[in-house]
Amino acid sequence: MKGHIYQRAKGSWTIVYDLAMDAVTGKRRQKSQTVKGTKRDAERTLREVLLSLEQGSYVKPNKITLGEWLDQWCESFVIMNTTPRTYVSYRSIIDNHLKERLGWIALSRLEPQQIQAYYADKLAKGRVDGKGSLSNRSVLYHHRILSKALDQAVKMGLVVRNVAKLITPPRVARATLNVLDADEASKLLDISSETVYYPLFSTLLYTGLRRGEAIALRWKNVDLLGLELHVVESAYRIHKEFIIKEPKTLHSKRAVSLSPSLAALLREYREDQELIRKQMGNPLTDEDFVFSWPDGRPLDPDVVTKAFHRIAGKAGLKNIRLHDLRHTHATLMLKAGVHPKVVSERLGHANIGITLDTYSHVLPGLQEAAAEKFDRIFEEVNNENLKASVSKMLANDGGFEREPPGDRTLNLLIQSQLLYQLS
Repeated sequence: MKGHIYQRAKGSWTIVYDLAMDAVTGKRRQKSQTVKGTKRDAERTLREVLLSLEQGSYVKPNKITLGEWLDQWCESFVIMNTTPRTYVSYRSIIDNHLKERLGWIALSRLEPQQIQAYYADKLAKGRVDGKGSLSNRSVLYHHRILSKALDQAVKMGLVVRNVAKLITPPRVARATLNVLDADEASKLLDISSETVYYPLFSTLLYTGLRRGEAIALRWKNVDLLGLELHVVESAYRIHKEFIIKEPKTLHSKRAVSLSPSLAALLREYREDQELIRKQMGNPLTDEDFVFSWPDGRPLDPDVVTKAFHRIAGKAGLKNIRLHDLRHTHATLMLKAGVHPKVVSERLGHANIGITLDTYSHVLPGLQEAAAEKFDRIFEEVNNENLKASVSKMLANDGGFEREPPGDRTLNLLIQSQLLYQLS
């Protein structure tokens, strides 16, 4: 395939390239495309087009804008493959930020420089109200949304490459997890025991469930005899609308074992529920939510969070969030020696790498403990080998059998042998 470049005006270039011969007429076919920028930008675009033609991945330029594609992607892909909360979040970023600054650009002509300039502008004065800048974390979130949308555009054959991947997004420092130690967790539960939220907070701490997963839990999915619950739904509050949906990923649908103490608490809690509902003339069924108001209505996620903040404040834990009960569960289990794979499965992570990365603060202590255990293994083996060696020496010394030495004699001989080896 051949192609050439000519300048249309200052900062504007046209690339012309050959397409395959027309199969019907046998005539030569050409295509032209305008590139804004420097000559080097035009040359790079031409090289990419020629390479795509050679590899059979050529995408015919289209007039769809980035804003139009973001709308299509959000309404056809995001809404079907994410949680309602994620959809609302993406929609807000697209409408209030990305479309306002980049939406007019043709999707096929989006350049890395334009994206880089957008990030710089948002870091300088990116708030919607114009009263300040966005944080590195917020701009990184914009980058991830844009990159996901462009990845889908590549799959749909609308563009050849994802230009967002050519940009280095702002770096974000690793967030410090706030976790409770055993004493703090116990104090929190003691204070919450005086409220209706005690069974819920205990379940969150003892299982690592997300808030929405616990609120959507139904009695039919809790096996108090088998000490197990099944996460099959999650609850969301979007614009005052209460929504129950499947969890956000396949791994989030999972079975979680219950400790005997938690199972006993939930059994007593269910008995109280049954009594109250019977008095109200509305018997409790397996279809009912585990954590609900006396009339059967599920708890409001936002109300639960506000209640937790009040209780945590009374416990002197002002920087702890409700979600930190999940982090506390994972951290305490890892410190107790539970295998990270088991913790990963309890939390519903897609893979163990997420668990290890999220709770890396626990790993140094685990590695030290592992190293000490490894040392003890070889100490035991060496001591056994040394005991056997000394016993054999005493039994066969001088060519005749002897009675095995007593423990005190054997220990003295071992100490002497060790001192000899070290000298």
